[in-house]
Amino acid sequence: MTDAATTLLEQIRADLTTAMKAKDKVTTRTLRAIVAAVQEAEVAGSAATSLDDDGVQKVIAAQAKRRVEAAEAFEQGDRAEKAADERAELAILEDYLPKALSEDELTALIDETLSSEGITEKADMGKAMKAVNQKVAGRADGRTVAEMVKSRLA
Repeated sequence: MTDAATTLLEQIRADLTTAMKAKDKVTTRTLRAIVAAVQEAEVAGSAATSLDDDGVQKVIAAQAKRRVEAAEAFEQGDRAEKAADERAELAILEDYLPKALSEDELTALIDETLSSEGITEKADMGKAMKAVNQKVAGRADGRTVAEMVKSRLA
């Protein structure tokens, strides 16, 4: 995907140029949406900033979540073609995100984090989520992580 000298946004822009030359409409539309969302995030707030790769990945993750929600909404509305479009865009977005943790990897990470932090009570759910989310770093759905953490606390 990216080499050490290329930022994620630079790679996305290069891939966008390639997709436009190849007349790949889905990839072009998706990558343009990422670039626009990143630019919007950079100018949001009181002062314009430049996002690093982690910031860009957070924007992409938010875009991916929107695609999942839209695909589910289209499926519920019997609009399978639109749902398929959203899923195609989601597949492109996932190429720019870190590989998701498997359920076994996530379980092991949660168990290890809880034991190393000495967290055993449901009252410490916030502390547990903070510790686990630092290690998960966007490689798992937040709702799934919360459910798994909650199930492990007495």
